[in-house]
Amino acid sequence: MPRRSRLAPFLPLFSTLLLAAGLLLAGPAAATNYNTSDARAHGGWHSLALSLGEARHFRAIDQQSYSDSIFSVNASAGACDLPWLELRVELDDYQPESATVNRVPADLRVDHAPIHSGEAAFVTERGDRGFYVRLALPGLDRLLEEMADGELLRLRLMRGEDDPWYMAFALAGAGEAIARMRRLCAQAPVPGGDGRDH
Repeated sequence: MPRRSRLAPFLPLFSTLLLAAGLLLAGPAAATNYNTSDARAHGGWHSLALSLGEARHFRAIDQQSYSDSIFSVNASAGACDLPWLELRVELDDYQPESATVNRVPADLRVDHAPIHSGEAAFVTERGDRGFYVRLALPGLDRLLEEMADGELLRLRLMRGEDDPWYMAFALAGAGEAIARMRRLCAQAPVPGGDGRDH
């Protein structure tokens, strides 16, 4: 049974609503509705493609760890070598503005591998019911390699000097989902290009 992430005490914006199935396939910058395709299950993870006009995004999603949050690895056509990590939580209301609410230190660790330290931005998007935690850290390729071979990804966000918040994500299927996400991205036409695969 999925765990709850206990996000309500994290920020007043959070709610503990269960996510609808459509949320699993929501697009990046989700105030825009993306078309989804090529969804495939990999254990507890999924890989899929998102498109809108010429924009093409590709995603590997963990949907097994929590009932109220989605952790994803993402890449965009034309920038496949610049993936990003994101955590999304559903809110009660559509957000009236796009804003970065806060930035805090973040640490990620797979099993007993070295800790990867970076930053987390807490973001809302106008017209969207999601609250996003966008993670930026050096050495992301190494972390993704560790995720492919690991069992558990741990996330720590420092809300204050002595106020950490922890989450953990099961990695069964993550390696296959991330590998397929990368293949789909590499095969996609570059936006604004001549339509040939790169």
